[in-house]
Amino acid sequence: MILYYNEKGIGDVLIAYFKEGESQDFERKADVARIFDPVTSEVLGYNFFGASLFLQADKREGIIRPNATLMDVLNRQIAASGFQDSIPWGEEPLIVTGYVEEMKKHPDSDHMHVCLVDVGTRKLQIVCGAPNIDKGQKVVVAKTGALMPNGMIIRPSVLRGVASAGMICSARELAIPGAPQKRGILVLKEDTAIGRDFQTLAANVQVPGSN
Repeated sequence: MILYYNEKGIGDVLIAYFKEGESQDFERKADVARIFDPVTSEVLGYNFFGASLFLQADKREGIIRPNATLMDVLNRQIAASGFQDSIPWGEEPLIVTGYVEEMKKHPDSDHMHVCLVDVGTRKLQIVCGAPNIDKGQKVVVAKTGALMPNGMIIRPSVLRGVASAGMICSARELAIPGAPQKRGILVLKEDTAIGRDFQTLAANVQVPGSN
């Protein structure tokens, strides 16, 4: 699940995104809209209107980190609006620290590489075109379904015939203050634990050349 809020861009609405559907429809009751797949009836997400009434003033921009208190508020709003569902809590994070375990040249590209990245719970094959990617690095990985700060959703892809299940991120893609605008992934310290929720580390990340 991803929680996203951008008052200037989309208004006073908190978006709760679960997953993509083959198609989607919505039903609104009071200040809650339920997004669902009309074929399978599977819930794809919710929109909560008037979100500034319950979001903390200093935590209303971009991806919102969920906690037990916020989840209780959202599920109460869903119930009060008359919907019978609730938002599950405790899902694994989608933007995490990882370790580049293997790297080889892409068979059909001069600049891309095919990487095997350990993200703690599994190992992902990710195609990466960054010039500074290398085996043995600690990196930040956006897994399939992750919502990036610029609004892009990470989806499974095939890059020149090779499957890629995620994205190895740059500091700019993670919207880290002072991030360089040139191409290149963010390389973390060697002692960074893998599989960590990046949101818990973001405030302490030092971007090379930002000082």
